[in-house]
Amino acid sequence: MDFYEVINRRRDVRAEFTGQPVDDDVLRRVLGAAHSAPSVGLSQPWDFVIVRDPVTRKAFQHHVASERATFADQLSGERAETFSKIKIEGILESTLSIVVTYNPAKGAPAVLGRHAIADAGLYSVCLAIQNLWLAATVEGLGVGWVSFYREDFLRELLDIPSSIRPVAWLCLGPVSRLHDVPDLERHGWRSRLPLEAVVHQERFG
Repeated sequence: MDFYEVINRRRDVRAEFTGQPVDDDVLRRVLGAAHSAPSVGLSQPWDFVIVRDPVTRKAFQHHVASERATFADQLSGERAETFSKIKIEGILESTLSIVVTYNPAKGAPAVLGRHAIADAGLYSVCLAIQNLWLAATVEGLGVGWVSFYREDFLRELLDIPSSIRPVAWLCLGPVSRLHDVPDLERHGWRSRLPLEAVVHQERFG
């Protein structure tokens, strides 16, 4: 795949994981791509926690199911009906999970480029996640970002210090397929905006 094809093929995977093993060399390449991401002041403020233990994953999946129910209770009518058909995670079906964290103390106290934008370090972590996701796509793997969780729960589950922020729980593994159309669009939750709707010239207005 060329670069633009990789971008367009990348999907947030939930139901298509096969559970087949991920080769150690492949996993190292994917993590290496994440670790090669640009970071503010070269702070490299990320860490990657690989989670394979089925007991840990089941505990997290149970927590996510509870948060899904909390969100569902806020919906009504067509939105509730549409959401009821959407699978939000593949925690148990995927081969493994990778939790990506943000540590603002890395490179501190003088993080070059962060003095005016406190969240620049967090943005750096998101760039590492995108690198990971694109590399996984090249390797024929799927990735699913689970966001239905409370940070304090995940800290306690994985012994993450209170000063470190868990940014993403990523499900990863071989998949049966990558859909041509994203799940949320296929299920009618939302459609992608045309490029023209988000490009401005000279001024935002």
